Amino acid sequence: MTQLSIIVPVYNVEKYIRTCIESIYRQRLDDSCFEVIIVNDGTQDRSMEVIEDIIEKHTNISIINQENLSLSVARNNGIAAAKGEYVLMPDSDDLLISNSLRPLLEKALETKADLVVADYLVMYDQEIEDLDQHIPQQSEPTFVEKTGKQLFMEDLNPHHCYVWRTLYRREYLVQTDIKFVPCIRYQDVPFTHECYLRASKCLRTSWLLSIYRKGHDSATSTFDLRRAKDFSIAIGKTWELTRMQGLSNNEQKKLRDDIFTSFSTMVRFACHYMKDASERVKTLDFLKIEAPDLEFGNGRKQRVMTFLVKNIPHTLMRICHFYVRVFEDNILPFYYHRLRRPLLER
Repeated sequence: MTQLSIIVPVYNVEKYIRTCIESIYRQRLDDSCFEVIIVNDGTQDRSMEVIEDIIEKHTNISIINQENLSLSVARNNGIAAAKGEYVLMPDSDDLLISNSLRPLLEKALETKADLVVADYLVMYDQEIEDLDQHIPQQSEPTFVEKTGKQLFMEDLNPHHCYVWRTLYRREYLVQTDIKFVPCIRYQDVPFTHECYLRASKCLRTSWLLSIYRKGHDSATSTFDLRRAKDFSIAIGKTWELTRMQGLSNNEQKKLRDDIFTSFSTMVRFACHYMKDASERVKTLDFLKIEAPDLEFGNGRKQRVMTFLVKNIPHTLMRICHFYVRVFEDNILPFYYHRLRRPLLER
């Protein structure tokens, strides 16, 4: 039986994909116990060519070719084709730390946990080139068993809904019918929240599994109307989870706080990147379509924001735009680099 399916979507990552695939084969795992599913999402560069020799060398690699349908569709198709008891979904521009996967997989197979959530390192390209100097020595992983809701309350940071740090029991995903929202960016947000809230048995470990590559083009490097619509859909799908049965008051509160965090992030992106005031307001129009009953009520700030969104969205975006462009983009950097940092360095 295949123990693990590693799903790697590929789209225009010729600079990084070889490092990613090579890292998968530095895990002290026999090829017979896992499969690698490479989903070619209509890549327009040489991504598939630069790993052609690796594909020819290993018999446990399969290829799914599709039109450019998005990362979320690629992952859904990969999960549908997977045969492993567990699923891992690394991003194609990131990589696994050598010999980090085996102990997590062994524990997952032993306990039959729905989710095994690990830690990761954040590195820039130059650090990755000198990888051995930046990875701390790891001994043996320790695990804390939690319910999914405990994991949600204690460990889920709404800014870090990273899919690639988790081993998913495939049968759990199939039985709950949890899928990525097709054809949008920010799909990790509703997916991760739903996975945590519905899971029964989970394991949390501080063991380092992945390296998150920082500093190149990403979903946060720009923001336009298409991305605003995608973000609104992600927020709307996460908002639907507030209707789940069996959530406690504290779980409801955290879920709504997480959604407010996503909303605030979207507004900040719009104010930072969009020059046209009418486009900034359209961001809120998209949100009203995707989550017409969206309402924040945990504290005065959230209640005020709800009132402004519903009644005077133009005014809200003017205020936020002024705050972001003047305070966040100018005053805060000046304070930190010219005033606070010199004081700290004395």
